[in-house]
Amino acid sequence: MNEDVDISGRKVMVIDDSKTIRRTAESLLKKAGCEVFTANDGFEALSVIADTHPDIIFVDIMMPRLDGYQTCALIKHNSEFKKTPVIMLSSKDGLFDRARGRIVGSEEYLTKPFTKDELLGAIRKHSAKAA
Repeated sequence: MNEDVDISGRKVMVIDDSKTIRRTAESLLKKAGCEVFTANDGFEALSVIADTHPDIIFVDIMMPRLDGYQTCALIKHNSEFKKTPVIMLSSKDGLFDRARGRIVGSEEYLTKPFTKDELLGAIRKHSAKAA
């Protein structure tokens, strides 16, 4: 789709309680030239987001302490970050989950395991909108 959109230098936040998912996403994103920040839950993520001001945020739905919906809602209710694209990650591909993601303000929904093209495509799509 937006293959011509350069995403190198983009600051990308990946929030997932799975170390495998975080490592996979980080590896793919770093190869594409992105600066990557990770957190294993919503609480940890909020302080990292405040410190790093990512351009786009990927957040897993099922996490301990603060789930992806709550994390997304907190990000979107902060005036500084409400325009930051948030993309939900889930192993479930349900209509209810997608709808709930929209309600809390997420821009998109990727089903795990996601492909490199899906991950980079989402960043390109939302980078093009922001540009």
